Amino acid sequence: MKKLLAPLALALLIAACGLLPRKAVVPPKAPPPAAAPTAPPPSAGSIADNAYANGAAALEEGRPGRALDLFAEAWKEVPGHPGVGQNFAGALERLKKQGDEAEQQGKPEEAGRAWSASLSYLSHPAAKGKVLPFTRADLQGSIDRLSKTLMDKGLMEYREGRFESAISWWQKILAYDPSNEEAVKSVRTATTQLENLKKIPPKK
Repeated sequence: MKKLLAPLALALLIAACGLLPRKAVVPPKAPPPAAAPTAPPPSAGSIADNAYANGAAALEEGRPGRALDLFAEAWKEVPGHPGVGQNFAGALERLKKQGDEAEQQGKPEEAGRAWSASLSYLSHPAAKGKVLPFTRADLQGSIDRLSKTLMDKGLMEYREGRFESAISWWQKILAYDPSNEEAVKSVRTATTQLENLKKIPPKK
């Protein structure tokens, strides 16, 4: 009987002293991290001011066309933006002058692009009531005159059978006036003539 009680007493003693293995305690799961607060969307005013600042910088860099694009963007966000209202006409005047200088330098495509952009922005609300040294008729007249000059040069080349050269002249018109019907039709006709010419076998 004593032999049976001895192991039982020992087991009770070990349990009392905390020597028996215990179940592992699983710590509670940490709560998920809180989501970072989302930044509020920029206001129309901040977008407009940023566009205006970039436009003013472009104007300082001698890129009035880009400046007008950004000024128009600022005005769209905040109609009546004071900075745009103050500088829009000046940028428009510089763009027109840039076209004049390009023509004098023998760069018809650049001249046409500058005049066409000026004509487009002349009707912008930011230009309303501004006194400019040119009118819509002046700009349209410059564009028409340039297109006629390029058209005539292309026709001269076409009549001489120099179709590639003719196409090159007419494509200069399409660079600033892609909807010019006369130039589109002339390029198409000359391209067909050029393709037919290439199909003719060379003389032996």
